[in-house]
Amino acid sequence: MKTTGNTILISGGGSGIGLALAQRWHDAGNAVIITGRNAAKLDAAIAGRPNMIAKSLDVTDPAAIAAFAAEIVAEHPETNVLVNNAGIMNAEDVGTKRNLAQAEATVVTNILGPIRLTDALVDHLAAQADAAIVNVTSGLAFVPFPKAPTYSATKAAMHSYTVALRVQLEGKVEVIELAPPAVRTDLTPGQSTREGYMPLDDFADEVMSLFAAQPTPDEILVQNVLPLRNAEANGSFPQVLAMLKSL
Repeated sequence: MKTTGNTILISGGGSGIGLALAQRWHDAGNAVIITGRNAAKLDAAIAGRPNMIAKSLDVTDPAAIAAFAAEIVAEHPETNVLVNNAGIMNAEDVGTKRNLAQAEATVVTNILGPIRLTDALVDHLAAQADAAIVNVTSGLAFVPFPKAPTYSATKAAMHSYTVALRVQLEGKVEVIELAPPAVRTDLTPGQSTREGYMPLDDFADEVMSLFAAQPTPDEILVQNVLPLRNAEANGSFPQVLAMLKSL
């Protein structure tokens, strides 16, 4: 993936990891389009930044995704990179019967959202030079966090989907997986100040250095996520799962 001269569309770009990467890509000489549901956050994110555009999008709405994609292609035909970053995470007690609305919303947002947005833009991207799709998954795709089973499952699904997508789009669109560790963001209550979580700026800086490698790795993995990514291969899965269980 080129590090400059792209037009990059980032879902969930108004806060957290999406915002940090959007601003760094913008600073590196890319035009950036961010989406999200919170208009105030989007406006604050692009303030004072030329070539950074904000557009509202609810990734849980199939019709909205279709209309949004058509608008992007018409207004920004140079768009060549899609970053599927929007996601939600909730703690769940699955030990007793419950209302599944929260779990279902997680599946729709974290799996169907990126699948639908990718589908809506894949023909356009395949026709662009230096096209790429970046799917943001999680270290929890490889070892689940027991307190967030649906979130972990959605990220595991997106890892698998990304691998298959990479094979099918080989030679047409570069497909990259970005799997963050626990990062200090507002993804869950109290997470932005939680001890032991990676500071957001440190994470984003390391990610950008990894994207600068040539060729770009299929998986963008900062050092903090390697214990989860490699747990099954190196035989430490039970220990890492036990650590996550204790949190």
